Amino acid sequence: MTASGTFIGIDVAKRQLDVMERPSGERWTAVNDVGGIAGLVERLRARSDVALIVLEPTGGYEMPVVAALSAAPLPVVVVNARQVRDFARAVGKLAKTDTIDAAVLAQFAEAVRPEVRALPDELTQTLHGWLGRRRQLLEMVLAEEQRLAMAARVIRPQIQAHVVWLRSQLRDVDGELHTVIRSSPVWREQEDLLRTVPGVGPVLATTLLADLPELGRLNRKQIAALVGVAPLNWDSGQHRGTRHIWGGRAPVRTTLYMATVSAVRCNPVIRAFFDRLCAAGKPKKVALTACMRKLLTILNAMIQHRTGWKPALAA
Repeated sequence: MTASGTFIGIDVAKRQLDVMERPSGERWTAVNDVGGIAGLVERLRARSDVALIVLEPTGGYEMPVVAALSAAPLPVVVVNARQVRDFARAVGKLAKTDTIDAAVLAQFAEAVRPEVRALPDELTQTLHGWLGRRRQLLEMVLAEEQRLAMAARVIRPQIQAHVVWLRSQLRDVDGELHTVIRSSPVWREQEDLLRTVPGVGPVLATTLLADLPELGRLNRKQIAALVGVAPLNWDSGQHRGTRHIWGGRAPVRTTLYMATVSAVRCNPVIRAFFDRLCAAGKPKKVALTACMRKLLTILNAMIQHRTGWKPALAA
């Protein structure tokens, strides 16, 4: 990325791409189809001053244009939508239209300059897809089971049959996830390492491999902040507020929470850490959050050093 140049924001809709350039302020649109994306890429490739192109996720509609821009190759990055919305409020852009969103993305690119990251390869995208489908099935199973408790007697057999079918689909998806992971030597080795830890099952291992590729590449503070289990200060003047966790990758944090609940029961290192915090007067929720952070730190170190579970070192 150059220190100066043209910064481009692209707001992606199902049928149209709104493009805004900074600092020129030029605005134009393209159709969100194969021909429109090809024209967009050719127009940008013909220029030598493109410093950065920023988009935000829009339910998958952004993937074709991001893939085409990345293959060009052009400096493109997909940024967190919450960060962009917070930035828009900070600069006084409270209204929301496609044109305004494109302008905010371009201004965000110029001011923040997020780091360009390589797109996940096809196998990683496949793993993401199956993992996302698993979460959808789990949500549907939970919803149907909640309806079952309140449903009329004549409706219950139909709901029960649907739950049985959903669970069979869930088993099929778990099989596909296992196949994808075992097809990669790197993932296979990492999964085997992670599964040596008491309390870490196939769901957490798969989630970490798919949704946290930075595992083993960052230090303990960075990985905790990335997942959202690092305590954040809330101080002002002489006031010392309560520390809270916030932000991060919610799917990873949710799965890590469930694994930590299991680890508190069956992992001697995590259980001893939890008991020590509770004995010191920490609320159980705070102690459990600290255990989440400790478990993540252990897993991060194991992947970094390519070593299996060693209770003495973990303690």
